[in-house]
Amino acid sequence: MSRVQLALRVADLDGSVAFYSKLFGAEPAKRRPGYANFAIESPPLKLVLIEGQGGEPTRLDHLGVEVSSTEEVSAATSRLAAEGLATAEEKDIACCYALQDKVWVSGPGGEPWEVYTVKADADTLAQAEDSVCCSPGAQTGAADSPDATEAAPVAAGTASCC
Repeated sequence: MSRVQLALRVADLDGSVAFYSKLFGAEPAKRRPGYANFAIESPPLKLVLIEGQGGEPTRLDHLGVEVSSTEEVSAATSRLAAEGLATAEEKDIACCYALQDKVWVSGPGGEPWEVYTVKADADTLAQAEDSVCCSPGAQTGAADSPDATEAAPVAAGTASCC
């Protein structure tokens, strides 16, 4: 199994859950305080909703690719590094109500991408102290160079996860 993840920061979590339930004809696979995710089969999509500040428009939080295993995360890490992309690995990170292994890279516009696998459920939305995951802060920017291969990895505390 592999599917693209789209994580959105939304002002009205309940309203967003209601809308996306109707749009995709599916209920959330996981619903916790300040968080919901949908595991859509067609199209294959992991839609993550993270509660933001009231009155703010919905915005992209981060992007990802969910894979089936830690081995696939490791393979992605090796492949991305071999392509010259700066990577930031996280293993056994508890965030977004899940225990995950992942690798982060930044796109040329600073958009954070993660390749991750969910290993188990967890009890917290908040990031682990040394994790890139689940911060409500702004997205990172790429390094000064416009060359995508020189984009800086996501800096700690600047992106979210799920």
